[in-house]
Amino acid sequence: MSTHSPQRTGLSGFITRLEENILAVLLASITVISFTQVIMRYVFNSGWGGALELTRILFAWMILFGMSYGIKIGSHLGVDAFVRLFPKPVFRMTALIGALACVAYGFILLSADWLNYLGASTKGGAIDYWQKMYKVGIGLDDLIYPDWAQVQFGLQERVHRWLAYLILPIGLALFAYRSLEAFVQILSGSRETIVASHEAEELVAANKDVLKD
Repeated sequence: MSTHSPQRTGLSGFITRLEENILAVLLASITVISFTQVIMRYVFNSGWGGALELTRILFAWMILFGMSYGIKIGSHLGVDAFVRLFPKPVFRMTALIGALACVAYGFILLSADWLNYLGASTKGGAIDYWQKMYKVGIGLDDLIYPDWAQVQFGLQERVHRWLAYLILPIGLALFAYRSLEAFVQILSGSRETIVASHEAEELVAANKDVLKD
């Protein structure tokens, strides 16, 4: 398989371990909450009203964390059959442009304000949106703080929406960082592309003798 092995040293290694641990916790949490909810509903005719919203939020967190981790290990699928027909220097240039496009995409979604310096009339992005949610302080639909937390810390009844949306700037920042890291790796020659390539071809080649005999 043409995946890129995650490094385990330095800043990149720390972020990789952090991503893996968070992804594991998120997946385990979704599984436990969903399983518990099924048991409560069909065995005890009960359940937790906020379970669906919480699993939806956790799933969104897992997607946005997995987005950057997928770039790190080179597991995002891509179609490169056409660009691989180019001479190697041209192919390498297209790979660098693709990585830079991902970097720009991440930064644009984080904050589009910097595009004003390029002549574009735009603003907004994940950081701006999260800041608005933080200032407004509105709550989620079904998730509420425990009674003791409301009394102890003077919290509102519903869990703040900005807590759930915190993954937007974090996830996109990680995505931009991993894309930039992939660009450097392509430039240095330690990596070919930002995406996985020839996945199906390699699987067929590895299993071509399975049905024999």
